[in-house]
Amino acid sequence: MTESRMSIKDLILVPSVITLGVTLLRLVGELQGWSPALFGKQAGGGGSLVGISWLIPVLGIYFAVRLVRAGEGPASAGKVVGVSLLLILAVVGLGFGLNKLGQTAFFVGWMLASVAAVVLSASLWPALWRTLLAYAFAARIPVVLVMLAAILGNWGTHYDVSPPDFPEYSPLMKWVLIGLLPQMTIWIFMTVVFGLFVGGLTALVVKRKTA
Repeated sequence: MTESRMSIKDLILVPSVITLGVTLLRLVGELQGWSPALFGKQAGGGGSLVGISWLIPVLGIYFAVRLVRAGEGPASAGKVVGVSLLLILAVVGLGFGLNKLGQTAFFVGWMLASVAAVVLSASLWPALWRTLLAYAFAARIPVVLVMLAAILGNWGTHYDVSPPDFPEYSPLMKWVLIGLLPQMTIWIFMTVVFGLFVGGLTALVVKRKTA
């Protein structure tokens, strides 16, 4: 199969398997009490070094290089970089602003803005957008399922710990609020739009080298 005819499935298969492996490694590390710097149990992950969020820029570069070489680069790499950066700043800025209105407004507004940003970014580089979106779901659906098991089992990992000042809910509702909804909106946004930003920068470099 030539590079130009490679499907999204071919592009994301190995990265998705690697991502699943990192997710399971992170879970085992937390359950076994391994190094907090690598396997932190704080809400949101605490910036631990073992985590799938670090794969987003790496895979943004990888997917971009493959697509450019396959002749499926963006119409304007500069536009991809500029607009995706504006979307990131807009969503993050809105989040900080809504945080002053309370936790509910913050999360609801941030999730809605995340979905909007993903939709608005679709035309920037359609081939990369579709690839990142497919990868995002492949990466985040296992996390959603791990979080459900962790919350139901009260495992004491970052997958089931509540954010500060989070109200008491039933385990299922807690999963919906801190697991399902954020993973399927905010983290999809982070993967797709930040991936587009990194991919756009990569396309600028690759095109310059091949010019």
